[in-house]
Amino acid sequence: MKVGAVIVAAGRGIRAGGDIPKQWRPLKDGTVAQQAIRAFTQHPNIHDVVLVLHPDDIKTDLWPREPGLVIANGGPSRSASVLAGLQMLTGKADAALIHDAARPCVTGRVIDDVIGALETAEAAAPAVAVVDALWTGENGRVSGTADRTGLYRAQTPQGFHLEPILRAHQQFPEGAADDVEVARRAGFDVVIVPGDEDNLKITLPEDFARAEAILRARDGH
Repeated sequence: MKVGAVIVAAGRGIRAGGDIPKQWRPLKDGTVAQQAIRAFTQHPNIHDVVLVLHPDDIKTDLWPREPGLVIANGGPSRSASVLAGLQMLTGKADAALIHDAARPCVTGRVIDDVIGALETAEAAAPAVAVVDALWTGENGRVSGTADRTGLYRAQTPQGFHLEPILRAHQQFPEGAADDVEVARRAGFDVVIVPGDEDNLKITLPEDFARAEAILRARDGH
């Protein structure tokens, strides 16, 4: 099975602060997106990597000119951007891993587990079980509790056989929370593989320091 990856980097990331989109902000020895990209370009079982960019970013020097990286023009929504990336893999891959550029700390183990699950499953994605108590709230006060049984925090990369997920995105182009929801709308059976607490999605300003610490701890720096 030949596996390609789609790295979605077309968002604007305003909650993270800063003067530029969060995926282009510095992180360790590169940028947030560059750390995510390297996890796939350096993985021995990933053959093609597509980077989906916002049209405003394509002609800038924000994105890394990594060898072999294929560029796709992002659309007006995340779903449209994913579809553009998947189309670039047509004829090159049997399966696709779709990953958020804002998750710079993804590990080879998570990537391996998703690829391994696709040997027998039509779709697979990493997730971490919810272990904290869950409250409902109203007007700044606790209004109740919620059952956490069977609840997971979804992560990426989310993996699929290419042609079915391409058709699913064409059939259900908008409104899904992520690619797993698109797949489930199309009737896919999605296998959960173990996620990683370090595989955070940078969303808020304080997330940069945590991601920096995770990456530096991995190489002893």
